Amino acid sequence: MQHQAEARPESGSMTPAPATTPTPVWAAAVGNVAELTGSLQEYYCELCMEKSQEVKPFILHILQEVDEEIGKGLEGITVNIAGNSRLMMVERITGEDFWILCRILKNNPYINGLDVRYNRISDVGAYYAAKLLQKQHNLIYLNLMFNDIGPEGGEVIAKALHKNTTLKHLRMTGNKIKNKGGMFFATMLQINSSLEKLDLGDCDLGMQSVIAFATVLTQNQTIKGLNINRPILYGEQEESTVHLAHMLKENQCLVELHLSKHDIKNSGMKHLCDALYLNRCLRYLDISWLSVVSNNIEGEGLVALSQSVKRNPTFSNIYIWGNKFDEATCVAYSDLIHMGHLKPDNTDVEPFVVDGHVYLAEVSNGLKRHYYWIPGYGEACSQSSNAGFSLVPIGQHL
Repeated sequence: MQHQAEARPESGSMTPAPATTPTPVWAAAVGNVAELTGSLQEYYCELCMEKSQEVKPFILHILQEVDEEIGKGLEGITVNIAGNSRLMMVERITGEDFWILCRILKNNPYINGLDVRYNRISDVGAYYAAKLLQKQHNLIYLNLMFNDIGPEGGEVIAKALHKNTTLKHLRMTGNKIKNKGGMFFATMLQINSSLEKLDLGDCDLGMQSVIAFATVLTQNQTIKGLNINRPILYGEQEESTVHLAHMLKENQCLVELHLSKHDIKNSGMKHLCDALYLNRCLRYLDISWLSVVSNNIEGEGLVALSQSVKRNPTFSNIYIWGNKFDEATCVAYSDLIHMGHLKPDNTDVEPFVVDGHVYLAEVSNGLKRHYYWIPGYGEACSQSSNAGFSLVPIGQHL
């Protein structure tokens, strides 16, 4: 088959052309191109030969599966080339491998999702991901988590989303885009009106970018899910929490919010509770799924949050493990569960009594138990341990 050549970045730019490497092994390992029947496999091997790159058996295996799905007439396929799969032997792909994948997938109407988590595509691959977002008009899900992408890579991806109108869910988890990259994503949300879920957890965001997100989301009415877990924050005044609370009073779209490891204290929790009180009668402003895991909230703040559950009928799921529990907190959440305000499957604590005193034990429920990894067998479908998957159901594997 014939494929039009695509220009690559000039030498000396942020994304240099792939290095030429000999490929003496791949032909013996995977056979002759003529023996392959799937078009994606053929195109992949052709491009590897053209660019003198080694054919990766793992990639070839995945493309074979995709070819089979396409042959069955399936659409809306998510290509899963996760580098942390425990179900098969994997070889983590580089930015240059990712360039070839982007060439293969950019015009394929059957594919709307790409998962390349836990690989090594780096800022080079981020450049190609940005090009893919500009040219692949069927892609609604892109998972780039933990790929050694830095601030520069975050910038090019964020800018690519200024004009993209199809992507619904982007996961950048664990890529250290830092405050600089976070600011570019916050700016993007002022322009993009199609993205619904954005995951920037563990990205080393700074105070400035967290406040920028809070400010932008007072106007953005598209984002339904936002993860800004574990930013790098300094100061004792909880400025970011105050801005997030103000945003929750104004935003009319956000459904899912992750604020784990923000070092929220009692004063910050009070601001959040005040904001949540105002939302109790606005069904389209349902922010019932609030996770405050692993902050620095003590009894007073946690008890105030429990009162919000009683007063706000839209609240259904709360996760509090990792904060500082006193007896008042333990009693408050025990009462919530026993009185039916909070279902046992919708929280990550379970009350128990010893010598007449109430304590809380951790249970393995959560918004996304399989957030960083995939199960060794079976499907990650437990409703109690993966509640976040049903929040904003954009598509399969989301």
